[in-house]
Amino acid sequence: MPSATHTSTVYEGGFADPVGASQTVFRALMDAMARPGSVHALPDVTAPPAPLSASASALIATLADADTPVWLDPALANASAVRDWIVFHTGAPVVDNPSDAAFALVAAPQNLSALNGFSLGSQEFPDRSTTIILQVATLSEGAALVLEGPGIKGQASLAPAPMPQHFETQWQANRAAFPRGVDLVLAGPDCVAALPRSTRLARREA
Repeated sequence: MPSATHTSTVYEGGFADPVGASQTVFRALMDAMARPGSVHALPDVTAPPAPLSASASALIATLADADTPVWLDPALANASAVRDWIVFHTGAPVVDNPSDAAFALVAAPQNLSALNGFSLGSQEFPDRSTTIILQVATLSEGAALVLEGPGIKGQASLAPAPMPQHFETQWQANRAAFPRGVDLVLAGPDCVAALPRSTRLARREA
């Protein structure tokens, strides 16, 4: 039973229509994963405690359950209301070790320096890797990424910000581990995009 010390915001702000909302969010995410670099609208269906964003909370409320451990970056882990909100609305355990997580929530991507610190899965079970949800302020005003790979006709472009440190180098290493590797979900304001591990960053012209 939740502790009596929880604030009211822990119990509030979840899906008013759990079935309809989760189906809508899941469909947007699947479309984003199928077409890397494309941006899809997310409905305003959650009201989480700060600094967890509405889009990131809608995604984790849709994806996580009692069988999917969640890791929080320090910006979120230091907010007890966020941890309690996730546990209450999803039933997911919150873990301290990123390599134990099925899903990771990152509110400060610019401080994330090691994508390979998460589970990359195994050759036999690559699906057991971590899906990382990055809260980003924009998907169009950051440094441009040119994307290639499955689901992309020719090339696609996306300009998210903020992003993890040395992102291009880290992503190249992640791609080299394929079929192992993490998948990235970019939770922007009222929207979502995705970078599955199969997506390549195109070389920039000198």
